[in-house]
Amino acid sequence: MLTKEQIISDSKQYSLFTWVAQKNVNPIPIERAEGVYLYEVGGKKIIDFSSGLMSVNIGHGDQRVTDAVVEQMQKVSYVTPSCTTEIRAKLAKKLASICPGDLNKAFFTLCGASSIENAIKLARLYTGKHKIFGRYRGFHGNSSASMSVGGDPRKQYTDAQQSTNIFHLDDPYDFYGLSDQDEETRLKWSLDSVERIIRYEGGHTIAAFIFEGESGSSGCLHYPKGYLKGIKALCEKYEILFIADEVMSGFGRTGKWFGFEHSTIVPDMICMAKGLTSSYLPLGCLMVSDKIAAKFDDSPLWLGLTYNSHPVSLAASLAVVNIYESDNLIGNTIKMGAYMEKRINEMREKHPSIGDFRNKGLLGCLDVVKSKKPYQLMAPFNANAAEMEVMNKVGAKLRELGLYTFVRWGYIFIAPPLMINEEQIDEGLAIISQALSIADEYVI
Repeated sequence: MLTKEQIISDSKQYSLFTWVAQKNVNPIPIERAEGVYLYEVGGKKIIDFSSGLMSVNIGHGDQRVTDAVVEQMQKVSYVTPSCTTEIRAKLAKKLASICPGDLNKAFFTLCGASSIENAIKLARLYTGKHKIFGRYRGFHGNSSASMSVGGDPRKQYTDAQQSTNIFHLDDPYDFYGLSDQDEETRLKWSLDSVERIIRYEGGHTIAAFIFEGESGSSGCLHYPKGYLKGIKALCEKYEILFIADEVMSGFGRTGKWFGFEHSTIVPDMICMAKGLTSSYLPLGCLMVSDKIAAKFDDSPLWLGLTYNSHPVSLAASLAVVNIYESDNLIGNTIKMGAYMEKRINEMREKHPSIGDFRNKGLLGCLDVVKSKKPYQLMAPFNANAAEMEVMNKVGAKLRELGLYTFVRWGYIFIAPPLMINEEQIDEGLAIISQALSIADEYVI
């Protein structure tokens, strides 16, 4: 067995790490994982407060998934997408049962980004229109079109031109003159601005809007009450498809099967991944309405992937979906989300650096602030290296104390596995409290 040092050295020498200058890589060598914990080579226990990439929803190391995968491998590990399997039939039917409305057709993909890519293609095939709208503060993956339709600044470095015929909306309420208005007026004006853009661009040219069911990596920025419902109504008025990106907010993460359900809407398509298999194996899915699917009853569906409906990944997914139900993980998410909010509110008395905590279920983001009046994050959106000095110290302290989560700009993400309990929440928040003591020193 390789030593801890050999694992790190060989990994750095022979593989590339994402989103980072390779000389700055300092990976954590993980030997095993169980429940809410990761175990470093050498035995150090680390509490995972972000469920991997906000995706290991059922927790680590659940052997029920392992058993389902082994059983499927012993039957058939791969067939071409033109064949079918029992597991394909079972999972597709199961997903149709948990999706609302007439979202009854599953097109299985490889990951979240490939679900978004195929949703864009399908929207254009179905409507005959070409423009796609996303949000500047949205994130949908790192393939060409999925990265372009979001507004994450990481895309600025990989493709200066980006994919064509993609446009962006600003966040609701995030333009001049709204701060002094009442809630009803702010919502109306925000939706009016979207309708103006539709008219400017021409509704007859717009194939689809893509929105996260609940915002994730941009900072868990909540939509105003009624906003998504208003957007869906505009889509219906101008015959524009509504695509819900549930890659991060789906499968119980927000206290419902899907984040958009908090807005009481039914989209035309749902993009899934992450919690679909709890990241035990790669898999994505694009759920499509019966209305859209019917168009391709008598004409070819010009979409295809070698690993479409991969039986081993499907087996992992069905086992995971069954675990959500058998273990009542969605109910636990609601309960633990409320407990998380209560405990963080209690921490405010001790830490002047705690700003907003935006949370839905167990999809949360804590603002670390240097000032509350005016409200100023410790590091701004798209912060440079110098602006990240304090937050880097906070992140380093979290790691030192044995907590794994994402620190991005002025945010600490808090999205633990859905099977977490109160004692484990207290354990993680105690570590965050120690790290916030660093930030407290810089509050002005």
